[in-house]
Amino acid sequence: MKKKIAIFASGAGSNAQKLIDHFRSHAFASVSLIVCNKPGAGVTKIAAAEGIELLLIDRNQLQSGDFPALLLEKEIDFIILAGFLLKIPVSLIGAFPRHIINIHPALLPKYGGKGMYGQFVHTAVIEAREKESGITIHFVDEQYDHGATIFQATCPVSKSDTPESLAQKVHFLEHQHFAPVVERLILKDFP
Repeated sequence: MKKKIAIFASGAGSNAQKLIDHFRSHAFASVSLIVCNKPGAGVTKIAAAEGIELLLIDRNQLQSGDFPALLLEKEIDFIILAGFLLKIPVSLIGAFPRHIINIHPALLPKYGGKGMYGQFVHTAVIEAREKESGITIHFVDEQYDHGATIFQATCPVSKSDTPESLAQKVHFLEHQHFAPVVERLILKDFP
């Protein structure tokens, strides 16, 4: 049986689209659910266009003790955070141990934590005059951007970079690496 992936996203959904494309005709896994906390987000349009079930939730529903059971009823095996801005509750982490994966637009442990997402991260990297940035794919634990690192990829930060130009470099790395890394983790999960 194929492993079922739920993508949690709050924004435009470019990483969600890459994951959907990657697993569209995959032998071992497929994206079967998109969970979003912002009704007008671009990822909701992707779900409609792809014919994937969409679950719109708010913070209270996410924190509800019933939420993990709902995902288990839908037979979800992996949860992939692709720009999801709400903190994952302990009850969900407990129901999906080492099966919740996040991507962060910086080289953790630097530039992570509450409020560190998108342009905030890229601005902080540039202001600190870092020579490189990149992505971190990691397991989710009880703290923001803290779980065990699975994979990192780097890109140079030049003196002429702006938060926008650095974001483009980081997006390239996300789109290049996220789906293949998720695929390797899913394949490891098979007996």
